[in-house]
Amino acid sequence: MIRAVAIRFGRALAAVVLVAATATAQGHENHPTPPPVAKAVPLKATIKIDGKPDEVAWQAAPVIDHFVQFDPSNGQPATQKTEVRILYDADALYIGAWLYETEGSSAIKGRLVRRDQAGDGEDLFQVTFDTFHDHQGRTVFEMNRAGVRNDATGSGTQNPDRSWDPIYESASSIDDKGWYVEMRIPFSQLRYPRTADQTWGMQLRRIRAKNAEQDDWASWGRTESGGPFRFGHLEGLSIHAIPEKAEILPYVVSRASYIRPASPTDPFNPGHKYDYRVGADVKYLLNSSLTLDATFNPDFGQVEVDPASVNLSAFETFFEEKRPFFVANAGFFSYVGFNCFFCSNTSPLPSFYTRRIGRSPQGLARGTYVDAPENSTILGAAKVTGRTAGGMSVGILDAVTRREMATVIDTVGVDRKFHTEVEPLTNYFVGRVKQDYQGGNLVVGVIGSSVMRRMDDSVLTTRLSSHAETFGADLNKAWQDHRYSLIAALEGSRLAGSPLAINRIQRSSARYFQRPDRQSGSNGIFSSDKYDPAATGLAGYGGYARMSKDAGDWLWETAVNFRSPGFEVNDISFITRSDYFFMNGNLLRQWSKPTKSYRERAALIGAQQQFNYDGDLTDRQVHIFVAQTYPNYWFNNAFYLYHPVTYDDRLTRGGPVVKKTGYHVAQYFLGTDSRKPVVAYTNLSYGKSVGDHGYNYNVRENLSIKPKSNLRITLGPSYDYSAGTQQFVRSVKDTTATNFYGVRYVFADIIQHTVSVDTRVDMTFTPALTLQLYAQPFISSGRYSAFKEFDNPRQIHKTSYGSPGKGSITSSGTAASKVYTVDPDGAGPANSFTIGNPDFNVRSLRGTAVLRWEYRPGSTMFLVWNQIRSDQAPFGDFDFSRDRQALFRAHPDNVFLVKFNYFFGL
Repeated sequence: MIRAVAIRFGRALAAVVLVAATATAQGHENHPTPPPVAKAVPLKATIKIDGKPDEVAWQAAPVIDHFVQFDPSNGQPATQKTEVRILYDADALYIGAWLYETEGSSAIKGRLVRRDQAGDGEDLFQVTFDTFHDHQGRTVFEMNRAGVRNDATGSGTQNPDRSWDPIYESASSIDDKGWYVEMRIPFSQLRYPRTADQTWGMQLRRIRAKNAEQDDWASWGRTESGGPFRFGHLEGLSIHAIPEKAEILPYVVSRASYIRPASPTDPFNPGHKYDYRVGADVKYLLNSSLTLDATFNPDFGQVEVDPASVNLSAFETFFEEKRPFFVANAGFFSYVGFNCFFCSNTSPLPSFYTRRIGRSPQGLARGTYVDAPENSTILGAAKVTGRTAGGMSVGILDAVTRREMATVIDTVGVDRKFHTEVEPLTNYFVGRVKQDYQGGNLVVGVIGSSVMRRMDDSVLTTRLSSHAETFGADLNKAWQDHRYSLIAALEGSRLAGSPLAINRIQRSSARYFQRPDRQSGSNGIFSSDKYDPAATGLAGYGGYARMSKDAGDWLWETAVNFRSPGFEVNDISFITRSDYFFMNGNLLRQWSKPTKSYRERAALIGAQQQFNYDGDLTDRQVHIFVAQTYPNYWFNNAFYLYHPVTYDDRLTRGGPVVKKTGYHVAQYFLGTDSRKPVVAYTNLSYGKSVGDHGYNYNVRENLSIKPKSNLRITLGPSYDYSAGTQQFVRSVKDTTATNFYGVRYVFADIIQHTVSVDTRVDMTFTPALTLQLYAQPFISSGRYSAFKEFDNPRQIHKTSYGSPGKGSITSSGTAASKVYTVDPDGAGPANSFTIGNPDFNVRSLRGTAVLRWEYRPGSTMFLVWNQIRSDQAPFGDFDFSRDRQALFRAHPDNVFLVKFNYFFGL
């Protein structure tokens, strides 16, 4: 069924592309009004960057002063006068801004925060360049009245990368007439065409917090698509200088770890450890548009720890990338712009997940005492990123991780000490190229990746693929002034390894090829669909397409998203499941003209559904969504969705298809005015199962308090309660369970409580000296009961052990020693089996403190303290007072770190 659907989709996609191309050919994509034009002029004298643009030299530049409101009165002249002038010399671009304020300095808001954190409730001045003038690039420089910088870079529809921290001079000042900004941006920090005479796209923006006003130099309507294709033009630049070729950032880090050993006799962990390491980051300018970044023996000790979680599913938990080298310029590697107005239980077409580089070792080391590395060591990584004058975007990355060994002492039987490999020497590669056409209205791209492992260990050969590759192509087409758009992509994957390694991947939770009722297809060069324990390779494909109307009062979208059963990219990306074909559609109405009762309003209705490649309906929902912003800038939204009972080919974790419960879900969100000293967000949700008596609810609060201009305290408490009826426990082989192909799949009811509080404190002493504190206390408990099994495949009804006609269940022992004994058919021929106590009570406290001092431009010192407390108990009841006390009684593991780096420009 799905194979036929896929063929029909391919034909339909070709027709959609033809329609889009025809629409473009028949109509011009002119802007409603000509873009504004500004001129930069050469600097004839010296300017001191002190935030006071009072030098005579500024008067030589033409003034830019025509600003139009985007908010609150779209299309009306700005309420306050703004003037901008632009100069340049052989080395840098100079920007001066006069932001006048008729209500005096008291009306100008600004906070002293760390870099890239200025925002809501503050007056801001922003300049954005599209240096290649290809209607794609965005290089953002922004400043508040306290001199705090926000800077970012990006392209296309992706959010700009805020981890980019260029080295430039800037300052601001304030008086009773307004506030002022000066910037000196070296050309070495920008990427632009190699021609001497330049024309750039440019947007100038002013944010006035007093009345939440946004004034733009290049303007457009609230229901129109915006972005670089609507920017104004900056002319007059003539750049002949060759920027600095290289930047080197060597570092040294010293670390002290105090980790409590699991056993006091552990010879590998005396409870303390001291070490140091050195390394370097290098940035080399290949030309004015392409940059080589490299890191050698990197250290990321200053990165915030991952939050705690309890995962009861068969799928891996996704954690966000936070390491600076991999976050920087990540937009150059982005693949197919996944988007939806409203959707759930789906994901983008995966291409590259950098946390695979330096991941935890995947091999096993067992013994009485084990000394294993926490992560694979990155020996080095390099990437080339940039854009060319011809509209080509390039991202190439290569990284090598070290062969990792674990030392084991085994005292069982004959004492012995040995070394075992837990991660092979591995090379990771990804290349991404995009080409712009039609003034940025058509973007076509390709991506390829490769993972190569040196498989010297016979045990690892049975667990890991020896090599894995992916290749994909995508397009992004917009027409009628970006009112309509089409996104489409197709990606193929292939990996190879030993039969045992490929068999493990075939049996993984992403596909469960071993499922006994699965209607297997065949294995070919481009797609694997049949379970074959002797296979030495696996291949598959995935795709995504979305067509939408993105501007106007009425918006709509329709999309398909599919993964063949053999699609597998987890060596270099992240995927939790394949074998599905998803489709959705939404219709949205928005009201953007403010009235007395609201500033803006939106309502949406839509639906989605999903099938596996056997044709089983595995997901279906209908949903409605409403949102509104009030005149006082409070805002709220709510949605309701209905999901009926559907089939589930994952619930038995490799067993036959059964039916999973459906659900009703209602959620409400309320947020207060983000400009105020105290900002609160509240999120409430409730879900009720369809097909049984399960339900869940959660309460999430986020409270941001700004008691001083340089201090922000954020508290994010949450409480989740769920009463589920389909929690998988274990599977047991039993030849008498003929309707389930000789296996019993045991489930249970579970009541789970989870409480956590995400706490952050940000203290800024100066824009170059900041202190960040993060802590997350976390408690989660789960109590299992009513152990049961499904009566038959492809049905939802289950019968608990001990029910009439369903044998018996008894328990013995307490807490950790508690064991359930199940006789599934009473006097029948089935053997009894046991279930260990699955109840849990997990407590965790994770915290990080980072003092960051940029003691000279580009050079930084970090003082870091990480602490983790963790504890667990074999009971499932929830007692907040008891569990909180147990959490703080848990022994802390502490790591202290000092890191210095020093910037050299060559």
